[in-house]
Amino acid sequence: MRHGGFAFYTWRMNKQMIAIGGLLLGGVLLAGCDNADKAENYGVTDCTPAAPTRVDVPSGSFTMGAHPAYAEEGPPGQVSLAAFNIDATEVTNAQFARFVEATGYVTDAERPQPGFGEAGGVVFQMPSLNNPSWWQFVAGADWRHPDGPESSLAKRMQEPVVQVSHRDAQAYAAWAGRRLPNEAEWEYAANAGATTIYVWGDERAPNGAEMANTWQGSFPIQNTQADGYAKRAPVGCFPANDFGLYDMIGNVWEWTDSKVSQNGNEAVYMIKGGSFLCAPNYCRRYRAAARQAQEAGLPTSHIGFRTVSPR
Repeated sequence: MRHGGFAFYTWRMNKQMIAIGGLLLGGVLLAGCDNADKAENYGVTDCTPAAPTRVDVPSGSFTMGAHPAYAEEGPPGQVSLAAFNIDATEVTNAQFARFVEATGYVTDAERPQPGFGEAGGVVFQMPSLNNPSWWQFVAGADWRHPDGPESSLAKRMQEPVVQVSHRDAQAYAAWAGRRLPNEAEWEYAANAGATTIYVWGDERAPNGAEMANTWQGSFPIQNTQADGYAKRAPVGCFPANDFGLYDMIGNVWEWTDSKVSQNGNEAVYMIKGGSFLCAPNYCRRYRAAARQAQEAGLPTSHIGFRTVSPR
């Protein structure tokens, strides 16, 4: 199927090539790092904000899709919302670990995946001449091993949890007595009243300062890591928006509870916010209006979530 002018590939269709010469996840872009970043960029710094872990967002109206860069982001429309409460940061590995310890929950990535016959998730791997695909299904990749079985959560407990499906995110939210945000709630919270291209202004990196964890350099072959991170950053390492919310833009895409369509037996939901893999030369989805469709059962190394509740 087609979404927003980009090819949307069904990830289980081919074990050998997830996406060659195209985009998986409706155009979501992935990029990697070399081994050097494992020592310095994987959650060694704890940026956990001292501010409240949850924030009350006031009722109000905003223009959803106000700054469309891609066709699927428009046309803009006025939306009014009741007040709600939202997590100040993405759900972290530490928070998800408490949920698993309390409930014994087993994520979808820890179960045999249809089409592959073994447990695992999708992980970015740097493309090469011998292997031009930058998406690979990796057996043994799960929330405890987000980049494959050799990876771990050591010094990474304050990073956002990834390799979680939509069902996994819903299960955590229900355990916490909350739910996933719908797309309008998410975008309203991310915008925080901004009328500029980016929630922090009209320049992506004002005065050279990186305002979110995104990709710097020529995707997918060069990442300068000007923001200090090759992959996921601990939550709260970049400035909060005017509502006091961290990492609404960049770091990891976030599940919403807004269903887009049904792709065979699998539902497709909207994800928001872009990730550490979005680059100016290939993806400009580090904006509140950005949106992508995502198969509900697909665990990946760059999608997480946060939760909300009514006020």
